[in-house]
Amino acid sequence: MPPKWLAFHTGDAPLLVSFPHTGTEIPPEVESQLVSPWLARKDADHWVDVLYDFAREVGASTVRTALSRTVIDVNRDPSGASLYPGQTTTGLCPTDTFAGEPLYEAGREPDATEIARRHDAYYTPYHELLQFELQRLRAKHPRIVLYDAHSILSRVPRLFEGELPQFNIGTNGGVTCDPTVTSAVERICDATGMTRVTNGRFRGGWITRHYAQPRNGIHAIQMELAMRGYLREPDRFTEQNWPAPLDDLIAARLRIALRDILTACIRFATGKTP
Repeated sequence: MPPKWLAFHTGDAPLLVSFPHTGTEIPPEVESQLVSPWLARKDADHWVDVLYDFAREVGASTVRTALSRTVIDVNRDPSGASLYPGQTTTGLCPTDTFAGEPLYEAGREPDATEIARRHDAYYTPYHELLQFELQRLRAKHPRIVLYDAHSILSRVPRLFEGELPQFNIGTNGGVTCDPTVTSAVERICDATGMTRVTNGRFRGGWITRHYAQPRNGIHAIQMELAMRGYLREPDRFTEQNWPAPLDDLIAARLRIALRDILTACIRFATGKTP
């Protein structure tokens, strides 16, 4: 049985949706070393699993960790190598926020031994479950899609300039999935009238890059959403106003597009025209 912090749903469709960054739970032994538990939860992909709560209805399998990315980032190269050389990013066990704020009290940052412990305790179970479900689905279907679901604030000056497009599609330069999938997702995004970029600042993380095997029927795509599409981003972030609640009125148009996107992924995998 998976640990309690690892949520898993088995679907029948040839689609697996991964939620690696929506968690906010922090084990006590980690929390005691932090400057602020609120800072440690600040950069979560807040409400993304709720935003995609229809995934089960369309038949998708889902995997989600309830743990904060501060504990371990399951969408990073386990070797610690950067997925975006030359650009600011966070590591396997982040020590600062996206804004550069220290997460740990001075001298209490995780060392190599602690990182290895967290890798074995928290990183490995997530990926074992991903691998198991990908293999199960691939045994049932000639083609499957792994969809990695993310979000981030619209403006993070330390990570990128200006305002992020609403939809940020990542396929690592087109190598992680068939171009038919990418084109179908792009058309749905563009039909909303909201901004979209493919393989811009976010080109797909470790999950998308590592598990993609298009020639063997496993196609992977990452979607990074700007949070303004489903909540009101404050000008200044405090413990009182962040995370902001998911706003159903703001999110309504986005939800329709996301449902169409998951449906298009399934149609591709089943050999139907997206």
